[in-house]
Amino acid sequence: MEFKQLKSIFENNDSFLITTHVNPDADAIGSETAVYYILKKLGKHVFIINYSPLPYNLTFLDPENKIETYSSEKHDKLFNDVDVLICVDFNRSDRIVTMQPAFVSSNKIKVCIDHHQDPENFVDFPFIDDSYCATGEIIYDFIKKTGIISLDKNISEAIYAAIMTDTGSFRFERTSSNIHIIAAELLSFGVIPGEVYDKIYERGKFSRIKLLGSALASMKLYGKDDGLCYMVITQNTFGETKAEEFDTDGFVNFALSVEGVKIGMMFVELKEGFKVSFRSKGSIPVNKLAAEFDGGGHVNASGARFHIKNINEMLPIILSAAEKYLKL
Repeated sequence: MEFKQLKSIFENNDSFLITTHVNPDADAIGSETAVYYILKKLGKHVFIINYSPLPYNLTFLDPENKIETYSSEKHDKLFNDVDVLICVDFNRSDRIVTMQPAFVSSNKIKVCIDHHQDPENFVDFPFIDDSYCATGEIIYDFIKKTGIISLDKNISEAIYAAIMTDTGSFRFERTSSNIHIIAAELLSFGVIPGEVYDKIYERGKFSRIKLLGSALASMKLYGKDDGLCYMVITQNTFGETKAEEFDTDGFVNFALSVEGVKIGMMFVELKEGFKVSFRSKGSIPVNKLAAEFDGGGHVNASGARFHIKNINEMLPIILSAAEKYLKL
């Protein structure tokens, strides 16, 4: 990827607003904070505004408490006051939910840094390449190719968290020898792998563990030779466990871990509508399955969001559509 234009944008503007997708994961937050630290090293004014609150297990990536939760009254003016708007780890404007109008209507420079497929044309400068394993890897590559700043522990830890999580702790197919070389360099700046993993995955609140138990109890097999496994999490379950939507992060992988299952799915009822996470093994393209419902993502990890339709009405339709992919 060519980064000269991105380097110029960073160096020749004074104020920036960074944002990421609804229900951010570690790649989203790690990428945001890495970009924040780059810009701060350049002496810029930087804001990070997200639609969703920062998940409690990722607060260590924001030690300066710079990430703010979006408020229309407080932040809409800011979208027109800064010089540059930067979106990381998403490439479709509806992924920022109610922030979308303020972002899209702004006449400021818009930049997208992302590694997902099928981007929407809503920014001026897209730096998008789905061959990268994580958005964090793109930011690492940007730093190394341009020499815009030097790596330090804060940036390295943010990028490491992004890469580690989006490679499934270095076990997914995109985990190349080069990724391990990058990880080794990041560790040289003082990043401790066990600490990062512990903070993200092993400090779950009791409510999250209770939610996981309910999700596992809901699991069912479906399709030819039981090749599809799915779970359903309802609003009642959230109420009973006192858990939050972001607590479901990673749950869908349990559906895919069942012997003989090739497609794992998780249905999560939201306050308005519901969302579905799709995971697959091998070459089964669940991104195409997600696209049938206006979703998207990667070949083996994708999702779709339904704003109005009832989960019980759509569940058999989505299962039927997914079953066709078992034959591919």
